[in-house]
Amino acid sequence: MPTPIVQVDAFASQPFAGNPAAVCVLPEPRSNEWMAAVAAENNLSETAYLIKQDDGYGLRWFTPAVEVDLCGHATLASAHVLWTEGYLPPSETARFHTRSGLLTCVRNGDWIEMDFPAKLEEPATPPPQLAEALGAELLYVGKNQFDYLVEVSDEAVLRGLKPQHHLLKQLPVRGVIATAKGSGDFDFVSRFFAPGSGVDEDPVTGSAHTALTPFWAKRLGKTEMTGFQASERGGVVKVRLAGSRVVMSGQAVTVLRGELLV
Repeated sequence: MPTPIVQVDAFASQPFAGNPAAVCVLPEPRSNEWMAAVAAENNLSETAYLIKQDDGYGLRWFTPAVEVDLCGHATLASAHVLWTEGYLPPSETARFHTRSGLLTCVRNGDWIEMDFPAKLEEPATPPPQLAEALGAELLYVGKNQFDYLVEVSDEAVLRGLKPQHHLLKQLPVRGVIATAKGSGDFDFVSRFFAPGSGVDEDPVTGSAHTALTPFWAKRLGKTEMTGFQASERGGVVKVRLAGSRVVMSGQAVTVLRGELLV
């Protein structure tokens, strides 16, 4: 039986922006090998797999190289697909059972709100190659269970980073979040590099904002903020710190529908 597949630009209000993710709603369980092969074939930063359960959907995320424990943009894309492809009524909460626990999404006008656990970082001693790999002075280095989080001096430095991915790939983490204070409409800006997970630079990274939100809430003295991920495609993420949770909001656009024939 063919498996439907939908490609969605997440954290975007128009096509060809934000972060693309493929979403497959599986009619039956498939092997890890099959899911990994399809993700490699798609060659997107994430392919999401959903399978119906009694109380929501099981959700797993694969990069072209590895399965990951948490992914924001592919969760956003998954909720968008459930509502727009008729799997759930638009008024119903999308519930996802994942390696990171229960994640929920609700619609709020044109925006999708996701409720994720905050992933607090703690100050960390940077490995010797980190500053060299980023080519910038690091004002702060922290680490959580997934990533290093580094602050650079300003937005111009952040946007000008040209990482040496072969050095970043040596780090024993999922990826590196680089950030700086924002300007204008944005409280903070960020970029995310994960060559060790098969993605040199991720266009817009929801899961990184589970660390960025408490980090900047403490520094800026506010719990509601707007972030911009300054990749080539770029994307806007609205965030709210709610105790030990982070509520992230983004938009999504369907760009492709098809079928997997194998």
